[in-house]
Amino acid sequence: MKLNTTRALYADADPIHARRVFWWTFIVTLAIRLWLAATFPVTGDEAFFYQWGVYPAWGYSDHPPMVGWLLYVLNSISSSPLSIRFFTAVMWSLIALGMVDLMKRLQPYQEGSAWWMGTLFLVLPFTLLLNFVTTDTPLIFFMFLSGYCFIRSMQARNHWWSVACGIFLGLALLSKYFAGLLAIAYFFYLFRSRRGWIDLIIIALCSAPLFAITVAFNADHCWTNVMFNLINRNEDAHWSWKTVGTYLAMMVYLITPWATLRVLRSVPSMARCGAVAVLFVVPFLLFLLLSVEKTIGLHWVLGFMPFVFLFIGTVASAGDLRRYAIWTGLFSVPHFLFLAAIILLPTTMWKDVGGLHDDIVFHKEAKNIVAALRTNLPPGTPIMARAYTPAALLSYHAGEYWPTFGEGKFHARQDDLLVDFRSYAGKSIRIFDRKQIDPKDFAPYFSSVTVGTIMAGGVRYWYADGHDFNYPVYRERILKTVADKYYRIPSFLPMNGCPFLERYDLPRPPAH
Repeated sequence: MKLNTTRALYADADPIHARRVFWWTFIVTLAIRLWLAATFPVTGDEAFFYQWGVYPAWGYSDHPPMVGWLLYVLNSISSSPLSIRFFTAVMWSLIALGMVDLMKRLQPYQEGSAWWMGTLFLVLPFTLLLNFVTTDTPLIFFMFLSGYCFIRSMQARNHWWSVACGIFLGLALLSKYFAGLLAIAYFFYLFRSRRGWIDLIIIALCSAPLFAITVAFNADHCWTNVMFNLINRNEDAHWSWKTVGTYLAMMVYLITPWATLRVLRSVPSMARCGAVAVLFVVPFLLFLLLSVEKTIGLHWVLGFMPFVFLFIGTVASAGDLRRYAIWTGLFSVPHFLFLAAIILLPTTMWKDVGGLHDDIVFHKEAKNIVAALRTNLPPGTPIMARAYTPAALLSYHAGEYWPTFGEGKFHARQDDLLVDFRSYAGKSIRIFDRKQIDPKDFAPYFSSVTVGTIMAGGVRYWYADGHDFNYPVYRERILKTVADKYYRIPSFLPMNGCPFLERYDLPRPPAH
C-alpha cells in the first residue's frame, strides 16, 4: 500500500506527464472558448462596448479607453462575435502560460506542480467560460503582465522589470481604475525599504504618463469617469451584512471550495510568498471593507485571480493540484452544459423559465427585431430604445448607432458624448421597448404618438412612432434632469470643458 502511494506521488510530480496533461488541457479549453466566442449571442454590455470601437476616442462615458482601442483593432478585422471576442478567448490561455513560467522560476525543482497549477487554472469555470469582451478584458491582461514583471523584479532585483511593471500598470489603468488596487499592493510590499522606494518611484514614473491620458480626457469631458465610478454609481450604497456574505460566497465559488480551504490553511505561508500573496491579499481585503456598503461584482476580482492560483501552486503538492484540477474540471461541466444549451436548444425549450426565456429570445432574435423595426419606416427616421441595453444590442445588429430616448441611468451614458438631440427637432422617431408602451409617456415630446407591436420568437415587443419631435420640451424635462442627476461635478475638480452641458446650453449644477 505504501509503495503504491509513493508511486502515485511520483507520477503526480512527474513533469513530463504533467506537461502532457497541461498541453492537452490547453488545446481543449482553447477550442471550447473559441466555440463559445463564435456561437454565444452577443450580450448588451458587449454591444455597448463594441460601439466604443466603432467610435474610438481618448476616453468614454464610464471607463478609460483601452477596450475601445482593442475593439477598434478587432472590428477592423471583422464585426463577428468570434472576432471581437477573440482576444478574450486567447487571453486566459496566455495568462496560464505566464503563470506556469513564473512558478517554474519561483520553484525550479517542482516543475510538475507548475504544470498541474496551469491545468487547474485553465479548467476553472470563469477561465473556461467567460469569453465576453468588456472593459475587464484588457484590465485582466495588463494587470497580470504588470504583476508578472513585479514578481520578476522582486526575484531578480532588476530595475528594468520595475520599468516594465510600471508600463503595464499604466496600460491597466487605461483599461479600468481597479488597477489602482494593484498599485496599492505594490506600495504595501515596497514601502518598508530604501530599495523598495526606488522601485515604487520607477513604477510610478512609468505608469503616470499613461494614466495622464485619462486624467486629461476627464478634465475636458465633465470628469465623466470620476462621476460614474466614484459618485453616481455609489449613491445607493448602504451598510449591510448581506453584501459582505455575498462577497465571501462569491470568492469561495470563484476560487472553488477545495482551493479556498488550501488558501486558508496556508495563511502562515503568505509571508514566505510575499511578492505573490500581496498581489491578491491586499485587494481582496480592500474589497471586503468595501463590501460592507456595496455589492462587489464578480468581474471586479477576476484580475487578481491568477495570483491566487499562483500562490496555491507554491504551497500545494503536485498530487493536491492534480486532484484540484480534476474536481474543478467536473465542477465546470454543468456550467458549460448550461451555456451550450442556450446556444443549441430552440428558444421554445425555455418557455417555462420566466424572464430567462425572454432574455434568450431577445438576444437570439435581435437581428430579426432590427429588420421588423425597419419595416415601413420612412427614410431618414431614426430608431431609438428606452434603455441602453436594447439600444446597444440592436445597434450592433443594425450596423449603426441607435441612441437611448429618455433619462437612462447612471451607467452607459455614452449618448451624452455622441448624440445631439437638437438634430432631431421636428423629425419623426421610432422608439423601441421590451415592455408595453403607454403613449402618454411620449405625448409631451411629440405632436402625435402611435404605438405598434412586433413578434419575434414568440415574444411581443413594442415600439412608438413619435411625430414632430419637440426638442425644447425634451431639453427642459429630460436633458436638464440628466444634468442635475449626473453632472454635479465636485468643485475641487478643475473642469476645462463639458460637451454635454455646452451642447445644450445648460448651467453647471451645484456640486455634490
